Amino acid sequence: MQRSSRREFLRDLGLGTAALPFVLNLPSLAEAAGIDVRSKKRLVIMFSPNGVVPGTFWPSAEGTDLELKESLTPLEPFRAETLVMHGLCDKIRGDGDNHMRGIGCLLTGVELFPGNIQGGSHTPAGWSRGISIDQELKKRLQGDRATRTRFGSLEFGVMVPDRADTWTRMVYAGPNQPIAPIDNPYQMFDRLYGQLKNRADLQSVLDLVKDDLAQIRSRVAADDRRILDAHADGVRALEKEFAAVDEESTHAVPELELGVQEKNDQMPKISRMQIDLMVHAFQADFTRIATLQFTNSVGQAKMRWIDVQEGHHELSHKPDSDEDAQKKLTRINRWFCEQLAYLARRLRETPEPGGDGNMLDHTTIIWTNELGKGNSHTLDNIPFVAVGRGLGWQMGRAVHFPKVPHNRLLLAIAEAMGHPMQSFGNPDYCGDGPLTGLS
Repeated sequence: MQRSSRREFLRDLGLGTAALPFVLNLPSLAEAAGIDVRSKKRLVIMFSPNGVVPGTFWPSAEGTDLELKESLTPLEPFRAETLVMHGLCDKIRGDGDNHMRGIGCLLTGVELFPGNIQGGSHTPAGWSRGISIDQELKKRLQGDRATRTRFGSLEFGVMVPDRADTWTRMVYAGPNQPIAPIDNPYQMFDRLYGQLKNRADLQSVLDLVKDDLAQIRSRVAADDRRILDAHADGVRALEKEFAAVDEESTHAVPELELGVQEKNDQMPKISRMQIDLMVHAFQADFTRIATLQFTNSVGQAKMRWIDVQEGHHELSHKPDSDEDAQKKLTRINRWFCEQLAYLARRLRETPEPGGDGNMLDHTTIIWTNELGKGNSHTLDNIPFVAVGRGLGWQMGRAVHFPKVPHNRLLLAIAEAMGHPMQSFGNPDYCGDGPLTGLS
């Protein structure tokens, strides 16, 4: 008998709902339920703000002899799996300042609505007029039973401000529909593993599903049994890490200037926790689309852990002649690159569930920014760095494009994910179709 879903198969086995987050997407169950599981392709879009220092970021020349300058040196272990794309420009104009358009049009490729959010010296603006590429792909994947997942997409944040305005949102479900990232690891954990009333419940959640896990463990392939065991180990490790952060949060927090979140100095730990949660979510096939947003456009994190006392946005306004500021900005971008490298490493060291190779082989992470350069606020040469072979692009090289609209990259991403489109965002910048020279 062919069942229409894993849920029906699990129901027929008599498993309780508490076990579903741990077993719902195991490949063995898909095969047993008669579901065709296609080769997975995953996409992560990672954002950091305020532009880059061109001289310490961009390779001097294109080609397969990929040069990793100081900002990108953490990617050395992934040189063969890295693609650096220069010359992609955000051509979207209209309402809003460049910071606002930079983040609000980054994934939507379309103008902002008029609004009352005033920024910089430009006109005020509102939310984006369109859906973001990650949410468009989510809709298409969720519309196919073979690629449908529990969440469709997950939006992770690290120190994103609580306020909702154009500078803090890059993901859109549609026109005027910004999606807030979840920047609290505990909230993300609750979303992934159930609406737990409090973190004390974490101590018992595995006990509640122990019998069901034991029952399903005997019915799946050896590879899936290892996934179940790793899943349980990961949850226990998260319990310990959450408890440690709880203990630290009782200590006195130093006074910070107005507008800087109290968790500023916890940013490295929160980043690791969010990345670990993302990898677990991919491993369980809870989603194949994720975003990871560090702070926000005009982000003012003070990265004291790398000996940078000034706010990030403040530093980004310093002139090129200020060598100390340029060195600090380079350190900041290198730190963001280290987070990218950590995510890539976690994916590479995790075997692909039910497939060949590791999870990085089936995932592409694209790191980007709202500006090309902070002190000029240019929307030319927006940084786009891809790591991982999930989209089937030719990696291990640098490519220089002749100032092409970034809408064409969004089209290329959709095409590589198996959902080609004629245009995305503003059609005026899609005339030449998907970006070529990637595959």
